[in-house]
Amino acid sequence: MLKRVVITGIGGICGLGNDVPAIWDAMRSGRSAIGPIDNPSLHDLKVKVGSEIKTLPDHGIDRKQVVSMDRFSLLAVIAAREAMQQSGLTAHADNTYRMGAVVGVGVAGFETIEENYRAILIEGRNRAAIFTVPKVMPGAAAGQVSMSLGLRGPVFGVTSACSSANHAIASAVDQIRLGRADVMVAGGTEAPLVWGVLKGWEALRVLSPDTCRPFSADRQGLSLGEGAGMAVLESYDHAMARGATILAEIAGAGLSADASDIVAPTVEGPEAAMRFCLVDAGLNPEDVDYLNAHGTGTKANDQIETAAIKRVFGEHVGALSVSSTKSMHAHCLGASGGLEMIACVMAIRDGIVPPTANFREPDPECDLDVTPNTARERKVRAALSNSFAFGGTNAVLAFKAI
Repeated sequence: MLKRVVITGIGGICGLGNDVPAIWDAMRSGRSAIGPIDNPSLHDLKVKVGSEIKTLPDHGIDRKQVVSMDRFSLLAVIAAREAMQQSGLTAHADNTYRMGAVVGVGVAGFETIEENYRAILIEGRNRAAIFTVPKVMPGAAAGQVSMSLGLRGPVFGVTSACSSANHAIASAVDQIRLGRADVMVAGGTEAPLVWGVLKGWEALRVLSPDTCRPFSADRQGLSLGEGAGMAVLESYDHAMARGATILAEIAGAGLSADASDIVAPTVEGPEAAMRFCLVDAGLNPEDVDYLNAHGTGTKANDQIETAAIKRVFGEHVGALSVSSTKSMHAHCLGASGGLEMIACVMAIRDGIVPPTANFREPDPECDLDVTPNTARERKVRAALSNSFAFGGTNAVLAFKAI
């Protein structure tokens, strides 16, 4: 029998706030953090809108560690420390090799990459900065989290574009189920609001000129954001033995691939991931009260995701509350699943379904209950979180009350 895995701490940082209480307060209020990006280096951009962390908190991380980190790693460490503090756990000689970290990221180290290109190609320097390589590694965030918290168990990075956080959390669950660890810190992080990344997304012609309006008929595309969302996962037995407060159970995960197109999604891939997740979690469609949709705000994604949800949930779809919190924190790529994990856990804890903000016009091709603009009180017994990515990689997580 598979070990049960529970969440005993969560941490986050994004444009909505510098910790989970602030993020959740903004989500409940339907408050969007999407707006003009305040960065003078972002010249020559047609779209200069996103969800930006305006000021970092006083995080207390040692300066010697900070200078070896790109922004995406720093955000991960800030969120992981918050999650660890809430869990009440600390690493020590007796448990350090039973505690690990898995952190997902989509586009790693671009702040550092651009700084070095600018220094060498524009300013004429003849060498890169000394920490360039360890800063830009996709696995750097996981390593920095392990060093900050003293975790010596399984530690590695995951990168699968916009599904990275959910893949990381699913991988961490596997480490506990397989007996390789008792505790795992897992989630996702991203810092994509740099010139090169935004120019690349601009070329795809999927960026909204004003804001993100998932499932609304007048949606014009996605908005990018930065942030991190992390959770402390434990085996149920380990958490109970130490008298921990359990926030929710990670009941299951479902993974699939479209094997079709590098950017265009299919209905079948997301459908399969949701079905696999329900089976892994031991849930029936009617057991799920809330679904945090991938909900990017592009025409194709929202229509295809709607079709997949309707296939999976059938007659229950009319009773299912759906929302896309990307309408508030924007699409944070590899961090999105981590932030959406926070939304699912807090929906279960507080009995509140966060809304889809910025919604203006119903779309007949997206005829779900998308919780438009206003949060809804509802008992949430179980919640699903969808993450779908370029490359056709899909990862869905199931959370339930305990």
